[in-house]
Formats: sequence, C-alpha cells, structure tokens
Amino acid sequence: MSLLERQRKHVLATWSAQSKAAHVSIAGGSGATFRDHDGRPWLDFESQVFNCNAGHGERRITDAMARQAAELGCAHPNAVFEAKAALGEALARITPPGIEKFLLCLSGAEANENALKIARLVTGRSKVIARWRSYHGASMGALSLTGDPRRLPTEPGLWGVVRAEDPYCYRCPFGLERPTCQTRCATHLERLIEMEGPDQIAAIFLEGVTGANGGFVPPPDYWPTVRALCERYGILLVADEVFTGFGRTGRWFAVDHWDVAPDLITMAKGLTSGYAPLGAVGVSAQVAAHFDDETLWCGLTTHGHPVSCAAALATIGVYEEDGLVARSAQLGVHLQERLQALRARHPNVIGDARGLGLFGTLELLSDRERQSPLVGFNQAPTPGSPAARLKSALSARGLHILLRWSYLFIAPPLCITDAELDHGLDAIDAALDEVFG
Repeated sequence: MSLLERQRKHVLATWSAQSKAAHVSIAGGSGATFRDHDGRPWLDFESQVFNCNAGHGERRITDAMARQAAELGCAHPNAVFEAKAALGEALARITPPGIEKFLLCLSGAEANENALKIARLVTGRSKVIARWRSYHGASMGALSLTGDPRRLPTEPGLWGVVRAEDPYCYRCPFGLERPTCQTRCATHLERLIEMEGPDQIAAIFLEGVTGANGGFVPPPDYWPTVRALCERYGILLVADEVFTGFGRTGRWFAVDHWDVAPDLITMAKGLTSGYAPLGAVGVSAQVAAHFDDETLWCGLTTHGHPVSCAAALATIGVYEEDGLVARSAQLGVHLQERLQALRARHPNVIGDARGLGLFGTLELLSDRERQSPLVGFNQAPTPGSPAARLKSALSARGLHILLRWSYLFIAPPLCITDAELDHGLDAIDAALDEVFG
C-alpha cells in the first residue's frame, strides 16, 4: 500500500470531497522549493498555503523549536516563560503604532474569532461589518464573518454580520472608475452604518489586501477613509493580516502601506512561517485596558504553546536577519513589472494584473470582448476546460501554484531568488502559450 493510500484510509482531506481531494506530496525542501516523495522538485509559488514566508528547511526555526521542546515542551496557557515574553516584545516592535498587547492562540481563524469576541465585549455592541469577497477562517465565528462562498454549506452561522462591497477596481461593484469614483467602496460603509445603527456596530473587519478571493489592492485612500469612519462612530477597526502579514506585501503588515493603525490586528500564517500552529490578536492600549478589571472570555488549553512561541520568535529573527521584508518590497517591484508584461503578451486571456510586494494576481478571461471570467464565481473548472488544462500545464512544469476561479495567485517564499522568480513566471508564460496560444 502506498503512502497516499495509507493516509487516505484513515485521514480526512480538507475542503474537498474525499474522492476528489488534490493531495500535495511533500517530503522536504529548501528555500523556495520542495520535493515530493518521488524526488521531483517543485517551485513553491503558493508558499504551501500562503504561510511559508521564510521558506522551506529553515534550520534557525527548527533548531529553536527543538531547543524549546527539550527545555519546556508543555505549559499552562498562562505560564510565564522566556519565549512567550520575548515574542510579545517582538510583536509590539513590528506591529502598527498603538498595538501593545497580544492574545496568543492557534490559528488565523481563531485569531479572528477571538477578535470578534473582544470587539463585542469591549463595545457592548453585537453587529460587525465584513466584506463580500473575504475570508477570515473556517471556525464557525470566523466563517460567519467570511464572505467567501465556503460559508454557504454551514449557514446559518452567527447572527449580526453585515456585508459590504469590496475594493475591486477591475470589476467595480458600483460601475465606477478610478480616480473619479471617489472611493465609493469605502464611503458606502457610512450608509451601512447609518442603516444598521451606529450604536449597534462593534467593529469593521477588513483584510489588509484581499487574499484568495481576488488579491484586491485597495485604492490609497481606502484604509484612511475607513479609519476616519470608525473614529466618527466609535467603531473598532480590525485588520485581518493573517494572509498579508509578515512581509508578504513588502511591509511587515499591509496596513503599514497606508499608515493606518487599527484597533485590533489578527495574524497567523507567516507568524511562524507554517512551522508550528500559532495565531495572535494584537490590541491597542485602549482595548487592552477594558480587560484590566473585566474578564477576557478567551482561552484554550494550548494557547501560547512554548514550541509555537519559540518558532514565531525565530521566524521574526529570520525576517530581520535576512532582510526579507525589504526583499519582498524590492523583488515585488520586479514581480509586478513581469505581471504587466505577461498581461501585454496575453491580452486575450489576462484581463488584469495586480499585486503588492511578493503577492500578485492574474485575472483570467474566457472572452476578452465581454470581459467574461475564465471560470465563473464559485464554480469549478470542468474536465478538459481551459482552466483545467492550465492547471495541468502549470503542474507539468513543476509549479506549485493556486488557480482559483479566474484568479492565478503568485505568492512565493520571501527568500526566493531572482532567478527562481523569473523561472516560475516563465513557466506561467509557457503554460499560457500552451493552453491559449
């Protein structure tokens, strides 16, 4: 019996019917590449699940985890130990101004779930605003916040989530164009606040840059406009940086591009570069002060786990020692130039190319004249379709990459070399030529 057969016999695959699960064979790796169990190398243009920012086989992280496990491998969630204290200090140093304290949890979904609870506890209000094309996690609370259609099979979820439109400039939901649109995607939030009751809304949840729902980079005044609205109505602003945190966009956090300080910030993925499960909710001094005398109704057995704290601390050290955040910004300029060049070379299939730092998105079309998407929203590519053939062509070239609906996402580890990045983009170019001519 093969390894895959042994695993499938007893272990359920995620986000898939078990008969259709697309398993990723991975036996080890180094930097921006990994190898499967047949020894074949793959260029990781997805950073596994957008989390392996520091790259594969990073011994500084695994050695720190081993040392921590040997010294203290199990601890009470309120235990005091060096790695936890040092991690809090490191996070306070790199997060936006005003973020001072952190709840250490297990994942991005749980970070957003706890942020939701904290916002309701602090404000005494029950409603929250989140966007239609968003993803905040798979737990029941986080999935209720989520606009992504993965929430639909489990609805009804939590009550009180109000949906807002997205900063989707290529397909503006208001039918407007930059710059004459006056950033309606942000200003229309005031209408939602007025209609839902300003005294009823606890928080607005926004991804720094929309992740796997389209990679939408907001207009420059989007975040500042929302920040001003929150201050006007006494609403907490929550930045979901699970996807975009830790250098993905060329800054520590995406909101740093617009000099916006949220009231809460959630993180995971790049926090440990995927080497251990850990999420965190950062809160401002004002939010933290609420719990000086009020109970913080949050906590699980393995919160602030010693090995995860050590992994996160070492990961932040790797980012700083190797200058990976600055490298993401620098190499990101080249990535965005190459994406625009691909758009020019394939005008009939690439409708839009966008991104920030080492995160890029190609939006693919089936009909240029009608601007029809390659695959409809919330639809799967049919066998033999152009999208299915493109997936096969990318895999045949040893590229681990996500094609979801009509969006092809590029998000390699931040340690990727210039040559590796160009090799992957050349593979995309060749695959597009093969399938679309």
